[in-house]
Amino acid sequence: MKTLQLGQSDLHVTPICLGTMTFGEQVDEPTAHAILDRAVERGINFLDTAEMYAVPARAETFGATETILGNWFASRPGLRAKTVLATKVAGPSRGMPWVREGKGMTPADIVASCEASLRRLQTDVIDLYQIHWPERHVPAFGTQYYDPAKETSQTPIHAQLDALAGLVRAGKVRHIGLSNETPYGVHEFVRLAEQHGLPRVVSVQNPYCLINRSYENALDETCHRLKVGLLAYSPLGFGLLTGKYDASGTEGPNAPAGARIASYASVRKQRWGRPEALAAARRYNALARDHGLSPTQMALAFCATKWQVASTIIGVTSLAQLEEDIGAFGATLSPELLAAIDVLRWEMGDPAI
Repeated sequence: MKTLQLGQSDLHVTPICLGTMTFGEQVDEPTAHAILDRAVERGINFLDTAEMYAVPARAETFGATETILGNWFASRPGLRAKTVLATKVAGPSRGMPWVREGKGMTPADIVASCEASLRRLQTDVIDLYQIHWPERHVPAFGTQYYDPAKETSQTPIHAQLDALAGLVRAGKVRHIGLSNETPYGVHEFVRLAEQHGLPRVVSVQNPYCLINRSYENALDETCHRLKVGLLAYSPLGFGLLTGKYDASGTEGPNAPAGARIASYASVRKQRWGRPEALAAARRYNALARDHGLSPTQMALAFCATKWQVASTIIGVTSLAQLEEDIGAFGATLSPELLAAIDVLRWEMGDPAI
């Protein structure tokens, strides 16, 4: 599998990144290790995790995913050096006191979280260390509008960069990135880094899929001009773009047995659980079938066609899903199909924003 340079870094990553947030919740450790083994066999060199995983986030499974990855690295000598490992420091708690007390994310929090991730991952260095969500108030996770009255920021961006710079200088982190960010946030991190000689962010990990293309509303220009790569997460719209919800609702007993969204009470009330998101997904899924593709093929191939995307993060719970997702990236979308996708977006907007 080919690789590409991520941002202005020396990291060369595959266009498919294996996301691991299901490991430790929906996926047990032996199955997770089998998925990781097969992903590497298929050529994937890019793995993404986070300190707060597994999800849905619970105190009992906090850090479980990193621990599973660490055990995998320890049992497979030499593989750590062949993979690009990304993890994330959680932003303000968002109702998860087991991650961090209080409402902020201080420089000390960043350092402590990194040290803990290194121990769980059983590695000396993290290739890409990302801020999982901004320390300041932003419209994210289903919130559509910025509201200055909700601002609770306690740690300036400059102070966050200083803390991350210390980790880079210490050799514990190679490069830094952002997640769930806005054009302002990306610009400010880059501006301050260049002004003060601090590490420059190389990537932003944001949602991007057929039912949420909000990244294309200015953030794509920001990242293009500043040479920051997009790591697209939820390319299948939390499963809505696989077609498995087309014949049912997404709530509780109406969701297919074992469906991830059935376990996420908060998600069902946010972007992926909106009736408008499901209605739009059904339209896209029908469009895929009309063109001889599975919904999964069209949704993942769409990400692969976009110049905006550096790498697409896939999350799987089985070897069969992994094979299906990797295979989907080989699908070809005709100019007529891409035009029809844009017509649907004009009509239905970004319902899962």
